[in-house]
Amino acid sequence: MNNVLKKKRANKSSLPFFFKSSFKVSFTIILISLILLITTFSFDAVPPILNRGIQPATFPKALLVLIIFLTSVVFYLSIKTPWKKESKLPKSFFVTLIAFVLFLVIAKTLDFFLAISVFSALVSYYWGEKRIFYLLTVSILFPIIVFIFFETFLGLRFPPGIITNIYYN
Repeated sequence: MNNVLKKKRANKSSLPFFFKSSFKVSFTIILISLILLITTFSFDAVPPILNRGIQPATFPKALLVLIIFLTSVVFYLSIKTPWKKESKLPKSFFVTLIAFVLFLVIAKTLDFFLAISVFSALVSYYWGEKRIFYLLTVSILFPIIVFIFFETFLGLRFPPGIITNIYYN
């Protein structure tokens, strides 16, 4: 009886993979993404005359497949290097949430392109990038890449705003 009392409970590394938190999180994300991916197959196709760029259902499908792939990679990496437990969420998490709200405010009131610039610079800074050159590069280059992608490949226009009106006029 003393032997049983002295033995410690099984540690987390000895649990089967489906009891680990990394599996639960990854499984939940992949399950939701698969459900959404299945629903995209019921989207109506746009006639070729109305189609500007790719079909409306193609972008969500590609995005969901990318989410599933990246979640699988993160799960694989978490098996190699287990996640460490945090007692509280880091400050950068809350700043990112505030940055999303700020993004919405700037996008609705001033300009969507400007909102992407401010959001990318703010998030990059609070995630640890302190070099001004790289912050400026991210805040200028990332919105330009997004703009080119939506404008040329998808054939979609940005909503009117300060910077986008200069481009469109």
